[in-house]
Amino acid sequence: MALGEYFASTLIVARKGATWAWEQIYRDLYGPLFGFLRGVGPPEEAEDLVSETFLSVARDIHAFDGDEDAFRAWVFTIARRRAVDAWRSRGRTVEMADGDPFDLGDQRAGGDVEAEALSSLALIELSAVIKNLSATQREVLMLRVVADLSVKDTAVAMEKSEGAVRVLQNRAITALRASLGRDRAPSRDCA
Repeated sequence: MALGEYFASTLIVARKGATWAWEQIYRDLYGPLFGFLRGVGPPEEAEDLVSETFLSVARDIHAFDGDEDAFRAWVFTIARRRAVDAWRSRGRTVEMADGDPFDLGDQRAGGDVEAEALSSLALIELSAVIKNLSATQREVLMLRVVADLSVKDTAVAMEKSEGAVRVLQNRAITALRASLGRDRAPSRDCA
């Protein structure tokens, strides 16, 4: 959900500290931010990283200048930096991240059980499919698909060129297609 035509006015009012404006921004960005940070940061720290991201946004929002797409790219740039910092604080680099970033852990039901079950299955399937991608390929896919950023905004968030983002995305999709093709190949034992 995007704020669309209401973005500029919401941003102005948020800068003045209006609670309703911050609630709108939070509702708009929380889901994609959480999904992105769960996928590229230490998964058990995703909620903390979302909070740190919003604190940074609140502290620096007066310095932001741009439209809604630029704002989303700016927020995801901050989130990406928080994820990198979290890995570094653990003594690891992002490339060395191990474990299942989509491990569902001990989450409690919060409403629609059927929707949560389907979402959990989707995360498990996604985890199995993307586990063999490089960290930067996963990051590109998370920004493009989960965060719904454009190539331009993904490039800004990752501090890479648009061409590099396109290449990473293409290689990730090619690897996913190859992986899915292998996984779905009919068994020769059944013949």
